[in-house]
Amino acid sequence: MPKQIQINIPPENAYNEELTKKFIADYLKINKDDISAIRILKRSIDARKHTPKINMLAMIYFKNQKPLPLITTEFTYKNVEEQEPVIIAGAGPAGIFAALRLLELGLKPVILEQGKNVHERKKDIAQINRNVSINPLSNYCFGEGGAGAFSDGKLNTRSTKKGNVQRILETFHLHGAPQNVLYDAHPHIGSDKLPEIVEKLVQTIVEHGGQIHYNTKVTDIIIRNKKIVGCKTADNNEFKAKALILATGHSAHDIYKLLDAKKIAMEPAGFAMGVRVEHPQSLITTIQYHSLINKYLPVASYSLTTQIGERGVYSFCMCPGGHIVPSASAENQIVVNGMSVSDRNSPFANSGIVVEIRPEDVPAEFQQHGALAGLKFQQHLESLAFKNNGGRGQTAPAQGLLDFVTGRLSDNLAKTSYLPGLIPSPLHFWLPEFISKRLREGFRFFNQRMRGFITNDAVVVGVESRTSSPVRITRNTETFQHIEIKGLFPCGEGSGYSGGITSSAVDGENAAYGVAKYLGKAE
Repeated sequence: MPKQIQINIPPENAYNEELTKKFIADYLKINKDDISAIRILKRSIDARKHTPKINMLAMIYFKNQKPLPLITTEFTYKNVEEQEPVIIAGAGPAGIFAALRLLELGLKPVILEQGKNVHERKKDIAQINRNVSINPLSNYCFGEGGAGAFSDGKLNTRSTKKGNVQRILETFHLHGAPQNVLYDAHPHIGSDKLPEIVEKLVQTIVEHGGQIHYNTKVTDIIIRNKKIVGCKTADNNEFKAKALILATGHSAHDIYKLLDAKKIAMEPAGFAMGVRVEHPQSLITTIQYHSLINKYLPVASYSLTTQIGERGVYSFCMCPGGHIVPSASAENQIVVNGMSVSDRNSPFANSGIVVEIRPEDVPAEFQQHGALAGLKFQQHLESLAFKNNGGRGQTAPAQGLLDFVTGRLSDNLAKTSYLPGLIPSPLHFWLPEFISKRLREGFRFFNQRMRGFITNDAVVVGVESRTSSPVRITRNTETFQHIEIKGLFPCGEGSGYSGGITSSAVDGENAAYGVAKYLGKAE
């Protein structure tokens, strides 16, 4: 019988198939050739002690034993060219995985994406990085693949929502993601590899009769008798369908305005805002691995959280060996995010450090906007960052981390990965006090956990404002359908029900199944 083992492996043996097999054979006191295959089930780094180890859960197969396949899910994509259409607004993770699930359920996905295909997006992103211009329909937020396509490609999730995360990981692997995404504790594809995988995912949709329309912006939703009958687009076309999956992402502010104007129920949601902090990667690696720079270990990351004044302060989207990128979706705003390529070979490590904001925390002057109060506050902060960048396009306001914590001006800033450049600015002064104060106290706490974290060799860059949607489009928790409009299925980050690629993909699949039940096509 195959044998399942839990084992600690030195890093030098953990990332090479033959060396792993030899170590496990020695551990089991058998000949290496007696092992026919190893299926890694889980793998993670344990750096709590002075010498880091790799925790591994694995199934060991011996001679004449046939190992289980890497892919355990059976995907059956049907040809749906002549089947009933379902409109999907948005080609991010939620939209793409909703479309793939519809193929399995025998319905025809028709994706309407306001931006360009992932290949053409690269040109517009290059313009932003050169601090030239922002195309409001094609940038780090919008276009095929959504905000995730060029924002790192992390596939880990803390989500406990209904859904099969393994299905998502296996789908990515089937379309070109490396094998380790199936078992690593923090699976990562990389912004250099993910666009190609997105193209393959969309190719699967099209090959099976689905459609995707680029440069096609949804401008209106057609509703009759509280039921979806279709939508209108900016090029004066109408698309007819009985169901609409709304997967437009948390930066599609025009959709919130449209729903508000049509009095479609929404509610304020908790979110978080703050800054992005960037350190030399060598410093983070030294802190995390206890001064041991081990060439066999991946570059070190961190996850930090605390409570300050009954609100969470925590790290978000930590990018070891990464870059800070300009993620504004319009002119006159500064928004920063982080990404890493697959090799994570940048000399910098960055992470969002953000403060939890509940609906009641939003300042009074924005509360008149009802469900959109948090959105208006978010926009205010992004405009404030732009006003403090010296009027230099996407140049971002920044401050030395030690200076930020102690409330001093920064005359000089450390080197940065942020291509449009930084300008010294007193973020501690112009950020709202309830955010600035909690951030500074949070950094002091994090420095107790990671000695040396607070230093002017690190910079804080403003602002990290789009961690999640400040608006939730209300839906039934069982049917995934809007509470008032039949056939409307809000999903993903933009609807306030997920955060990150994997949980958005799960939510997209859930919405697709909800559509199938609504249309009488569920299995």
